[in-house]
Amino acid sequence: RRSTCLRRSVGAVLVKDKRILTTGYNGAPTGLRHCLDLGCLREDSNVPSGERHELCRGLHAEQNAIIQAAMHGVGVQGATLYCTNHPCVICAKMIINAGVARIIFRNGYSDQLSENMLQEAGIRVSQL
Repeated sequence: RRSTCLRRSVGAVLVKDKRILTTGYNGAPTGLRHCLDLGCLREDSNVPSGERHELCRGLHAEQNAIIQAAMHGVGVQGATLYCTNHPCVICAKMIINAGVARIIFRNGYSDQLSENMLQEAGIRVSQL
């Protein structure tokens, strides 16, 4: 468990041809203090889950997995993303543009726009 979020522990793994490409977890950007150290801005501001993502120090696990691929020159076109939760709409847009072909998630996450965009993009989505 690498997540440093006080609200939700999420992990993501990008896989292609039965090989792990990259991993990610939700937490603050590299070199910045984590919510574990500072507290949760969203909780302090009574922001409901799934709203106002910009009021958070952390990156989502899916974002971190895609960023790791970019940093290390790893192509993710056609990859499968395994993640703890169904991606939010912000992550869905990144996943679409990164060329990920399939998403397999464990827990639901109520974001109809995300579901619609992933479907429109032709990304196969399934729940474990």
